[in-house]
This record gives sequence, structure tokens and C-alpha cells, in this order.
Amino acid sequence: MPRARDLGISIGLLRPGLTNSVLDVAGVGLGHATVHRDEAEPPQGRGIARTGVSVLTVADDAFERPIPAGGAILNGAGECTGFIAAAEWGSLETPVFLTSTLQLGRVYDAACELMLEREPRVAEEFIIPVVAECDDSFLNDARCMQVVRDDVANAWTAALSSRGATSPPAEGSVGSGTGMSCLGYKGGIGTSSRMTPEGHTVGVLLMTNFGDVDRLTVDGVPAGRLMPTPRPAPDRASAGSCIGVVVTDAPVDGAGCARLARRVGLGLARAGSVARHGSGEIFLACATGLRMDRHGRFEGVAAVSGRALDPLFAAVVEASEEAVLNSMLMSPTVTGRSGNTKEGLDPDALVRLLREHRRL
Repeated sequence: MPRARDLGISIGLLRPGLTNSVLDVAGVGLGHATVHRDEAEPPQGRGIARTGVSVLTVADDAFERPIPAGGAILNGAGECTGFIAAAEWGSLETPVFLTSTLQLGRVYDAACELMLEREPRVAEEFIIPVVAECDDSFLNDARCMQVVRDDVANAWTAALSSRGATSPPAEGSVGSGTGMSCLGYKGGIGTSSRMTPEGHTVGVLLMTNFGDVDRLTVDGVPAGRLMPTPRPAPDRASAGSCIGVVVTDAPVDGAGCARLARRVGLGLARAGSVARHGSGEIFLACATGLRMDRHGRFEGVAAVSGRALDPLFAAVVEASEEAVLNSMLMSPTVTGRSGNTKEGLDPDALVRLLREHRRL
């Protein structure tokens, strides 16, 4: 499956990093555990599973040296544990775990157990794992708890192994993105990165599960209205959600990170999101270029703030828009529970359309 850049689609003005993904930020890892099974309906079996877990590790020592972080909510019909604490303290101490709505509790429990195994002091200090969700029940049978502890552990291990990679991570219908839908097509996991003129790297990770096909926009072209229409789906499937995580190596404090997180919404809007009533667009940003101790004292000075954030804002918007497109292009057509199907975005049709509009 091609990514946007493989097709010659260049979103924005800034250049991407080596892998054009969150892995371009030093120390960051991304891993997935995909749950894909076809069994009898409950109670005889576990039904049709199209779900999973994705884990983003920002720094292996985040518990000892928390990372400045901040969040933003475009529309709040969703859940992200640890979001309130991150906003209050301006820091991130755990990996970010992504999964489907009804699996959030299971992933949270597994994350706590795994952190206790890795760092026993977690039991003595206040810590809340960051676990975020989107609803994949159009394709995934949510009547069964499809995700188990081993899935979380395997995704975390894969994330740690991916650090320093020179090729992009898996995207589309993998991990937590397995059952997600986006802008009328199959969605899922998407990522992109940008380099600022000052030399900072900004990576964006999205779990896309939102939008109507008529609003799909690619590099300014109303592609959803001009390409062949995919088979219709129930109206509720268009409400969806999107979880966005921004990671930068710039020295930005928690307040600055909250401002970065808010810009993810601009990238989604350029791709076609209107943040419907039933959507959960929840964004988190963190900055590895500035660290803290367990008491919240900075190790260094926040050197990027005010107008100096402008290049980072632009990087977040561009990378977010492209990450939406990557999440769709990297997802094949998927059939799930009750025969429900989400078609993959046809790259050939998209290229023809963009050439007609002189965007390629």
C-alpha cells in the first residue's frame, strides 16, 4: 500500500523527516498488536474481531524524567485517561496507549501491571497511564473483550524495538486502527513528520475514525465529491473520533505543548473534519527537548515559546493533514462483523483526480 509521498502527494511547505513519521523524533517508538479473528457469535465464540492496541513510547525514562506535555479537545465525545493529570501538571510520565472504546479499561489495567513490573516505584507514587480510544464497533464485535494483556505487552515491546528505525512504521489497519473508518473509507493509524527551519523535528500520530466522504479533501481538492462513491454505511459511522499525538524534540513547556496539540484540529479540518456532535477529537502534545524531575522542576529552560512556536504550529498542521491521508491510503478494504465493509481509498483514482486538478 502506498503512502501519500509514494504517490507524489506533498502536503504543505515543510519537508518531512527521514521516515516521515513520529519515529523521526529521537527515542520515540511505535508498536502494534492486531487482533483479527473470525469466530462464532457470542456466547458460542468471540465473534468477528477487527481491533487491537497501539503503543507510542516517547522516552524510556519518562517515569524518572517526565516530559512536558499538554492537551486540547476539539470535541469531547471520547475518553483519554491521564489527560486531566497531564493538563494539570504539564507533563507525561507513561507511554500513550491507543485502543477501541470498550477495551480502554482492559488496556488501562494491563498498562498499570506492565509499568509495575518495569518500575516498582509506580506503586508508591501517583501515576495514571494515558489510554485513548475510538469506537470501532462498525467492523469489530464489541460484545466481547477482544484485547488481552499480552496484546498490550506485545505492542509495547514492538514500540521499544522500533526506536531509531530508518523506515516508516506500520500504518492503516494495524493495532488500534484495525477497525477504524475515516471520511467514508477505511481509516486507522497514520503518521507524518516535519522539520522546521530551526532544525526541530515534529512528529504526529493519528488514530482516524471520523468524517463523511463528501468532505474528504486532499491537498485542497474535494476528492470525496469527485471520486467514485464507496458503498454507503450507517449514518453513525460518520461521527467517529480522532486521537492525535504530537511529539517534538524542541524545548517546549506544558503550556506550549497544549498550544501545539490544538493545531492538530486544523490539520483534520483541512482533510475534511467538522468535529461532529458525536466525535471525540482529543489531542496530546509532548516535547522531549525539555525534561523535568519527579518534583516537576525543569532540567533546562523552555527556549521555544511565543512567536517562536509558529514554525512548530505549521509543522503540526501539515503533518496532521498528511497523517490522515496516510491512515487511509495504507488501509485495504476490510469486512468485519455482520458483513459490514469499509473500502480502502483507491490510490490510482486519487492520483488521476489530483493530476486533473494539477496537484501532481
